[in-house]
Amino acid sequence: GVFDLARYADALPTIAQLASDAFPPDFSRWRNWGTPLLETLSMSIAGTAFGLLAALPLGMLAARNITPNWLGAPVRLLLNTCRSIPGLVWGIIYVAAVGFGPLPGVLALASHSTGMLGKFCAEILEHVDSAPGNALRSYGVGHLGVLRFSILPQILPRLVDVTVYRWEHNLRAATTLGVVGAGGLGLEIVTAFHLFEYREALALIMLLLTLVTLINIG
Repeated sequence: GVFDLARYADALPTIAQLASDAFPPDFSRWRNWGTPLLETLSMSIAGTAFGLLAALPLGMLAARNITPNWLGAPVRLLLNTCRSIPGLVWGIIYVAAVGFGPLPGVLALASHSTGMLGKFCAEILEHVDSAPGNALRSYGVGHLGVLRFSILPQILPRLVDVTVYRWEHNLRAATTLGVVGAGGLGLEIVTAFHLFEYREALALIMLLLTLVTLINIG
């Protein structure tokens, strides 16, 4: 169990040995990492974009202040199902359905992102302040005007924030999907570990950390 101290006896020496074997990082094959890097980036961007496109209409349908419960409840169940299934499981499903490569990775990221972004979208819409919209309606402004001048200014900043956060998450998730054959940097890292090329694996992990850091800075 967790509290069986005997299980931890060799943990630190093993980790120390692994760290020693991984230093210094080996960047000698960096010329071969361009395609996997682009695959990981494209998977994360496409998966986030497709997830957002699906999440926007579903999020509107799931919002309790917009849609009646008889319609909103099934949509909320669908979004909950999408985000409850782990990304790796989605990856296994799509690899079995469409084969190996970046495509199942994109579909897996999009499926999980739909559930998460749809939930965020619904919550954002549910917390929209109705007072500005009501004021515009009192002056005869139509539905499109209320959407343009009241609702969108309130939801866009938060929607952009959660989408960028989701993209950062999907960049890391795209790497782990390499374990199930979705390609990209993840497949390179797994292959390096399988071949006991720990120095190269560390170099690839450092490359991934650099990408995530650049997204955060941006």
